[in-house]
This record gives sequence, C-alpha cells and structure tokens, in this order.
Amino acid sequence: MKYINTIFNDSQTRGINLHQIPDSCPFCHHAIDPIIHFAYCNLDRWDSDKCMQVIYRCTKKDCDNLFIAYYAANDGNCHNFKLSSVRPLDKKGRDFSTTIKEISSIFCTIYNQALSAEQDGLKEICGVGYRKALEFLIKDYLIKKSPDRKEEILKKFLNKCIEDDISNDNIKSMAKRATWLGNDETHYLRKWEGKDLDDLKKLIDVTLYWIEMEKLTEDTINGMPEN
Repeated sequence: MKYINTIFNDSQTRGINLHQIPDSCPFCHHAIDPIIHFAYCNLDRWDSDKCMQVIYRCTKKDCDNLFIAYYAANDGNCHNFKLSSVRPLDKKGRDFSTTIKEISSIFCTIYNQALSAEQDGLKEICGVGYRKALEFLIKDYLIKKSPDRKEEILKKFLNKCIEDDISNDNIKSMAKRATWLGNDETHYLRKWEGKDLDDLKKLIDVTLYWIEMEKLTEDTINGMPEN
C-alpha cells in the first residue's frame, strides 16, 4: 500500500491509499518500482473502475515511458483505491517452440493476433481467430508430413483433414474437439454450452503438445536407431 496526494475534480487535494502499484512496465515488460508523476480522481465517476487515474514513469533508462493506471474506490472508501487496469495494455505474445514455428509460423502469428484481441477484451471475435489459427496449424502439419498432397489438403474442410489424414490418435482426438469448440465461436447457436474460450485454448495447447511429442519421438528414433 502506498500513500499519495491526489487532486480531485472539486479542486481539493487529498491523501489517499493505493492498494497496489504496477510492478511491471507495459512497454518494456521489465519489473519496476515506477515513479508517480500525477494522480487525479473524478468524484462524478465514483462507481466507475476508472474513477482514479495515476500517471507513472518506467524507471528503466532505456524505456522511460509514461503509462496510466486506473483505480476503483475500495468498498466505496474515498481514501482507499484498488488497481483496475493499466494502459497501454500489458500485452505479451505467446512464444511457441521451435518445432511449432517450423511446422507453421503463420499459426503462431494468427494465434498471437487472436490473443491480442482477447487482451483487448474482444471476447466475441478472438475465438474466430483461434479457430483460424488451428486450421493453419493442422493443414501445415499435414503438408509437412505429405508435401506431395498439399493442394488436396488445402482444399479439404478442416474436420475432413483431421478425420481422414491424421494418423496419430492423440493429435486427432484433441484437434477434433478443438475444432468443435472453434466452430462454436463462429456460429450463432452453440453446440457445447458448457464450454468456453478457455476450453478451446486448452484443447489447442494439448494438440500442440502431442504434435511436439510426435516430432520429438521421431527425432529420437531417427537419431538412435535400434541396429
């Protein structure tokens, strides 16, 4: 908790307690103890989670950027505020393994664009992005295994590719279920009411895991033949 002086929109300066100080910079992502430059509270927005705004500065010399933290009144107390959000958003793209990057770099790009939309709170559209990323992953995976069938694979629907062309049962079963949930993100009516975006991402994660394990197994066998 930190005690600071704050200017209110009634032109009065009051001392308040901040329950949390941002501990990382949204620009450089380094852990910091930021410098406070200005704090302002609008009493007319008392019920908002942005009624209090604090301008911070990153202490890293090679960054030195200003950013804003928004606070909400803690239990309606005008002297205590809890952190709601930081702008710009602390967006961090996902770093995929070398195996996945080599199989489908475009999957990594699309996935991170969907992740960016999710971090912006665009929950109604990011699922479509994850579904698209999955399709690129599966088709690139199959093309990598059978480059001579590229045109055939590209023209097939995703569910047909999974059903007809994936021989690894673990990859097939996970990719199939990820597709079910991904399709739900694109349609008006949902078939899987008890499942959500987090479940879709978990199934994509498990699909990635089995693809990586298959590649690791193949590389190990090739590198250590029995005879």
